[in-house]
Amino acid sequence: MPTRELTLRGLVLGALLTTVFTAANVYLGLKVGLTFASSIPAAVISMAILSAVKDSSILENNIVQTVASAAGTLSAIIFVLPGLVIVGWWTGFPFWQSFLICVSGGVLGVLFTIPLRKALVTTSDLPYPEGVAAAEVLKVGSGARGEAGTDSGEAREGLRAVILGTAASAGLAILGATRIAATELASVFRVGATASSGYSVAWSLALLGAGHLVGLSVGMAMLTGLVIAWGVAVPLLTSMTPPAEGVELAAHTMGIWRMQVRFIGAGAIAVAAMYTLARLAKPVLSGLVTTLSPSARSAVTDDRDRDIPAAWILALTAVCMVITAGLAWSFAREGVLSANAMTLTLVAVPFVLLVGFLIAGICGYMAGLIGASNSPISGVGILSIVACAGTLVTVAPPSESTRAALVAFALFVTSIVFACATISNDNLQDLKTGQLVGASPMRQQIALIVGVAAGAAVIPFVLNLLAKAYGFAGAANVGVVAPNPLPAPQATLISALAQGVIGGNLEWTMIGIGAVVGVALILLDSALGAMGRLRIPPLAVGLGIYLPMSATFAVVVGALCATWYDRRARAAANPERAERLGTLVASGLIVGESLWGVLNAGLIVALAKDAPIALVAEDFALAKPLGVVLFAAAIVGLYGWMVRRVGGRAAS
Repeated sequence: MPTRELTLRGLVLGALLTTVFTAANVYLGLKVGLTFASSIPAAVISMAILSAVKDSSILENNIVQTVASAAGTLSAIIFVLPGLVIVGWWTGFPFWQSFLICVSGGVLGVLFTIPLRKALVTTSDLPYPEGVAAAEVLKVGSGARGEAGTDSGEAREGLRAVILGTAASAGLAILGATRIAATELASVFRVGATASSGYSVAWSLALLGAGHLVGLSVGMAMLTGLVIAWGVAVPLLTSMTPPAEGVELAAHTMGIWRMQVRFIGAGAIAVAAMYTLARLAKPVLSGLVTTLSPSARSAVTDDRDRDIPAAWILALTAVCMVITAGLAWSFAREGVLSANAMTLTLVAVPFVLLVGFLIAGICGYMAGLIGASNSPISGVGILSIVACAGTLVTVAPPSESTRAALVAFALFVTSIVFACATISNDNLQDLKTGQLVGASPMRQQIALIVGVAAGAAVIPFVLNLLAKAYGFAGAANVGVVAPNPLPAPQATLISALAQGVIGGNLEWTMIGIGAVVGVALILLDSALGAMGRLRIPPLAVGLGIYLPMSATFAVVVGALCATWYDRRARAAANPERAERLGTLVASGLIVGESLWGVLNAGLIVALAKDAPIALVAEDFALAKPLGVVLFAAAIVGLYGWMVRRVGGRAAS
C-alpha cells in the first residue's frame, strides 16, 4: 500500500495550525519586530496528533508542517502592510485587498522558488539549519512510531536527544519569561572621549542550536559582521555625531546603529546577494530549463524530483500578474494618481515580476545559509521599498499634491513583493526538509500554496483586531482601546524610507558604504578560498552587520561549540551516529523555544500583558547573573551528555 502524503486531513490540520501561528507571529512582529519560523513547532504538534491515526506517515506529517510554516511565515507581511495605516492612507485593513496582496505575492513566492530548487536545495551544500532540524524531528517521530525501515533503538536515542534539547531551551525561555533569569545582557559604554559602542547578547538556546547547525564558516562570518558593526562603524559614527542635548548615551548609540549602521549592512547584503546569485546563475538557469522544458521534465521519473508542471507554473504566474495589475490599477485610479494610473500599473507589474524573482533567490539563499528565523527579511523590505519608490519617482515625478499618494502606492506594491519574499524565505527550507525525508516536491509545492491561502485569509482579521485594540506607533489610532500602541518597528522604518525617497531627502551614503564593504568582503572571501583557508561568506558578514547583536551572538557560540563537538565526534566509534546526535539535540533546542514562543504569544494576547507570567520585578537583582550561569550550565550539560553518549576522545 503506497504511503499517504498529500491528504485532505493533512491540509486541514495544517490550515488549523495556521490560525495559531499566524496570530502569534503577527502580534510578536508588531510588538518587538521579530517573528519565528513555525515549521518545527508544526511538525511536533502534527506528530502528536497524527500518531493517534493508524495510517499516518512521516510524509503526511511533513505536509502538515509545510502548510503551517508557509502560513506562519506569510505573517511577516506586517513588516510593510501596516505602513499604509501609519502614513494615514488606510484606517484599517480592507479584507479583499489585504487578502489578494498576500495571495498574489505568496503564490509567486512559491512559483519563483521552483526553478531554484535544484540549484539551492538538491545540489547545494547550504546548511538549511531549520530544514535539517525539522527533518530530524520528523524522522525521530517516525522511528518512535516504528514505521517501516526505521531503527527503533536509534530512534529512541534520537527521541531522548530531541526531548533533552527541547526541555532545556523551553525551560530557559520560561525562566526568562518569569524574569527570574535574564534572557539578555545589554549595555552601552564610552570609547574614548566622544565615541561609544555597546553589546547586547541574548541567552537563547534556540539560536545556539541554529549556530550548531550552520557551522564554523557562517558563525565566523557573522562574528566578523559584529566586529565591523560594533567595533568599527558604531564607534566611528558616534564620534563624528555627538548626541544632542538631553539625549541619553544609550538612545544616541542605538539610534546611530539603527539609522546608519544597519543601512551599511543592507548595502553589503544587497551586493553579496547579487554576487551569490551571479555565481549560481548557471545551475539556476539549468533548473529553470528543467522546470519549463517538457522534454527535460519527461526525463524525470522519480517522484521525489518532480515539480509542479510547467504549464501550471506559467498559468498561476499569469493569474498572479493579473491580480497584481488589478490591485495596482484600482489603487492608483482612486484619487490624485488617477491621471497616471495606467503608467503606474505598467510599472508595478514588471517590478513585481522581476524584483520578486530576484528577491526569491536572495531570500532562499539567506534562509539556506542561516535559517528562516534569522534571515533579515526586513533588510529585503528596505531594499525593495527603496527600489520601488525610486522607480516611481522616475516615471511619475511627485508634486505637493501627489507625494503622499505615491508613498502609499510604493508601500502597496512593495507589500506584494514582500509577500513573495516571505514565502521564498521559508519555501526552500521546507523543500529541504522534504528532500531529507523523501517527500514529493510537487505535493509540497501544492501544500505551500494551500498554506499561503490559509494565512492570507487570517492575516487581515488579526491585523484589524490589533489595529482596533492597540493601534500603531505614528498612526492616528482613532478609537483604540489600549493606551500604548504597537511599535511596528519595521513598518515604521519602511514607511519613513518611502517618504524619504519620494520626498528627495533620503541619506544614500550608508547604503553606498555598505556596497563598498560588500565588494571588499567578496574579494576577501575569494582570497581565503584560493589559499585554502576557512571561507567567510560575504552574505553572512552582511547579516552580522545588519541584525541585532542579540540575534547573532548565540549563533556564533553555537558554531564554536559545534566545532569542538565535531572534533570529538570524529574520534568516536561511530562518527555518523555522534554527528546525528548533535544535530538532534540542536534541533530540540530550536523546537523548545519555538513552542514556548507560540504559547507565550497567546498568553500575551489573551491577558494583554507584556510579561504574563512574570514572578519578580523587571529589575530583579539576581536575574542577570542567573541568566549567564544557566545559559553556560545548559551548554556544558548538553554537550557533556552527548560526549558521554558517543564516548569520543579529542581528535589529535
